[in-house]
Amino acid sequence: MRFAYSVKQKMKIAVLLFCIMACTILIRFLEDKSVKSMNKSFVSLYNDRLIPATDLFYIAEYVDQKRSLVEEVFYSSTTQTFNEADLKQKLDRINVSIDSLIKDYEKTFLVKQEKLKITELKAWLAGHNRIEDRLLNAASVQGLEKARMMYQTFGRNAPGEIIQKLSELMRIQRQVGEELTKDTAFMVSGNKIYSSFQLVLAILIGILIVGIVFTSNVVKISNDKFNLN
Repeated sequence: MRFAYSVKQKMKIAVLLFCIMACTILIRFLEDKSVKSMNKSFVSLYNDRLIPATDLFYIAEYVDQKRSLVEEVFYSSTTQTFNEADLKQKLDRINVSIDSLIKDYEKTFLVKQEKLKITELKAWLAGHNRIEDRLLNAASVQGLEKARMMYQTFGRNAPGEIIQKLSELMRIQRQVGEELTKDTAFMVSGNKIYSSFQLVLAILIGILIVGIVFTSNVVKISNDKFNLN
């Protein structure tokens, strides 16, 4: 009778151990999934937020460089010293760099709001380039004085509008980055919970092992007594 009872108890313990093993495997699976998600978030934070934000900063610098070049030439040159080809070459070189940064930015993951803002930014950049062409043409054909008047009328504010669009994109970058950080923090807290569960399961396994050993000893002692009798 005691032997049958012992077998029954061992079966219960075996079932519990199996359940614990299944839970351990499940927790391990969830941990691996969480780690992969965290890694994906960190990579996205770097490739889709940090690097593009740096690119936006460089675009702003290039726009300011173009403004400085135009103002330096328009307000420090005379009709005799004005070199349209040289200024055009410098502006075109900067425009190529800006276009390259924009293309790199568009290759990253963009939320819906970013897609709208980048479209607006490209339109403003294209409009600014047309304004520069008109100013250069006016300076070459009508003289620097006419070009200066045109610049005061509609050319001076264009870089500021572009900087404003860049600021809006940077603001979106910050918001999305904060969301990614919150998601990562949530996943880290989830991993802590998984670790706590694993600790509890390890304790249960220890208790069950002690129970098995104790049960085996009881059975052995009972059998010894039976043999003595």
